[in-house]
Amino acid sequence: MRFYSYLTIFLILLLTACGTTKKTKELPGFSAAEYPYIEKFHEGVRLKARGQIKESIAMFEQCLVIKQTDDAVYYALSELNLMEGNQTKSAEYILQASKLDPNNIWYTQELAYMQFEQSNFIEASKNFQKLVKHTPQNVEWLYGYAECLVKLDKTADAIKMFDKMEDQIGINPELSIQKFKLYVEIKQAEKGIIELEKARKAYPEDPQLLATLVDYYFQTNQAEKALTFLEELVKATPNNGRAHLALADIYRQQGKQVLAYVELKKAFQCEDVDIDTKMKILINIHEASYKIDAEVYELVEMIVIQHPADAKVHSIRGDYMLRAEKEEEALKSYKEALKYDKTQYPIWNQVLIMEYQNSKFEELYDDSKVCLEYFPTMAAVYLLNGLSAVQLKKYEEAITILETGKDLVANDKLMESEIYSQLGEAYFGSKNFTAGKMNYEKAMVLDPNSMLIKNNYAYRLALAKIDLPNALTIVNEIMKENNDVPHFIDTKGFVLFQSEKYAEALLFFEKAFKLQPSDKIIVEHLGDGYFKTDNKGKAVEYWIKAKELGSTNKNLDKKIERKEYYEPLY
Repeated sequence: MRFYSYLTIFLILLLTACGTTKKTKELPGFSAAEYPYIEKFHEGVRLKARGQIKESIAMFEQCLVIKQTDDAVYYALSELNLMEGNQTKSAEYILQASKLDPNNIWYTQELAYMQFEQSNFIEASKNFQKLVKHTPQNVEWLYGYAECLVKLDKTADAIKMFDKMEDQIGINPELSIQKFKLYVEIKQAEKGIIELEKARKAYPEDPQLLATLVDYYFQTNQAEKALTFLEELVKATPNNGRAHLALADIYRQQGKQVLAYVELKKAFQCEDVDIDTKMKILINIHEASYKIDAEVYELVEMIVIQHPADAKVHSIRGDYMLRAEKEEEALKSYKEALKYDKTQYPIWNQVLIMEYQNSKFEELYDDSKVCLEYFPTMAAVYLLNGLSAVQLKKYEEAITILETGKDLVANDKLMESEIYSQLGEAYFGSKNFTAGKMNYEKAMVLDPNSMLIKNNYAYRLALAKIDLPNALTIVNEIMKENNDVPHFIDTKGFVLFQSEKYAEALLFFEKAFKLQPSDKIIVEHLGDGYFKTDNKGKAVEYWIKAKELGSTNKNLDKKIERKEYYEPLY
């Protein structure tokens, strides 16, 4: 809001003049009785000049006690109260000033703007009309009047005011767009289009005009016209990322994939396309596409380069690398994401599961420990940490963590079964066979359909050479419906081997080897079977092969060197 102080300046000059004379005769228009009033007015002006607003208000209010007919005082109080943020009082005072001097155009102006701010559009329009009548060429007043008319739904009249503005300032893109929107509002869009086209002759590459036309033609389902103007828009504003995105979407709908990716790439390079928009696009493509085009991977790499310290971009890269079956790259990206944000459990879960699936037990052990610091109530993390500890032969630590995790499982029998089975592994590993058997038995009760748990239990019993008849019963039960699974076949052979039924065991080892000749344990067991059936040459041959495959049996070298059988030591 603008305030005018011509009257105030005049009074200051007048009062200054009064202070320079010692004559007591009355000044024209003032009597001696009015001097106290003039002094207070002068003091009010001085206080305002020093920024003492509250004190100035108080002084001008004292002026009103003496005299209630001075419009300058009301104007000053209106201005001061507005400075204090009291719009209600400010409006009251400017209204009073205007009543006292209805011909003062500046009072009318301030009253009009104040009424507009208070949404009193009817009264504001009356005062703006008065202002426009007084000075038809004042653009600000024309605009204020037009805005009031818009608020009062007098759209046609508002357009006329904007036309008068245009007569004063010439064609202006923003004004043309405003007129266009009003024409659309009163169902006269064609007149609005004429306004925009007229403006385009003066401003042929103005992005606002082009964008307005694009939006209108899209909204009215005139796709071809929209596309034409959109292509013009991206040429006029090459850094307009939103325009590139819109154009990419149209090309995609038309099946022009190459052009669509060109526009997407340009959009990703524009600063007005934020990271969340880019992420949404990549997520949508990932979820909707069975096959990912190579160009999309370029976009993924681009966003990683643009935002190297943002966890989200590394996470989405991980998703894409996983889709491309590049598991190492995917895992690398997920772990990079965790460097910048360790509070996202889905990313942790992805990392831990992939480390488990790829037998990266040392990494799984370390990462699951860190994960537990952030998610100390997630039973699944306790399971994975305990499992990795078992694989690393940290049996006592595994028992502690698994016992804790067991108590956190809620309504999930399968997970509870897995924890008990890992506890069984840990107790067997620490030579506490009684506790090992007890936990495996609990696991089988919780998940009676898990052939893997039953197989592992039978194998553990055989390795410990305890309860072998029970181990054979369990493995026979497994084999009823799973007689072609190499590991199950090998386990039965191993149970028979530990039961000293070597010839029978060899048959199962040979069968398992035919199904999976690259498994180091199966290969070593086959060598053991040959040794126990008096075929040392073949025994050593398969022991050497098992070593080449990476057997972890600490007695394997001794077996090869001495050509003798020794119990496995892991």
